[in-house]
Amino acid sequence: MVKHQAYQPILITDASQSQQDQLHSRQVRYVVMMSIRVVCIVAGAVLVGVKAPLLWLWLPLCAVGMVLVPWLAVLLANDRPPKEEHRFGARRRLRHLDDTPPRSLPAERPHPVIDVEP
Repeated sequence: MVKHQAYQPILITDASQSQQDQLHSRQVRYVVMMSIRVVCIVAGAVLVGVKAPLLWLWLPLCAVGMVLVPWLAVLLANDRPPKEEHRFGARRRLRHLDDTPPRSLPAERPHPVIDVEP
């Protein structure tokens, strides 16, 4: 009697993002954040130029954007996603799976060809 193991498929959706895709998403995030910094610099210059009301409130907010955003942009650009085994959801899923490796589905056996001569 053959004991059948449970078939556990490996899904491609569970695969991690490629390094090139990770790098591209970090570059896009960095450019967006540095664009926000440029907007803060321009907004601060315009507010000073037009002597806007509540200038004492707007300038510190622009200054925080000019100083804090680049620092966060560099931190986030150098950060990569956590490895799957360090993620909380992955740990919960791994507890439910057994340690047996996934089996492949058995190959279909071709039907024997019988040559019949007339």
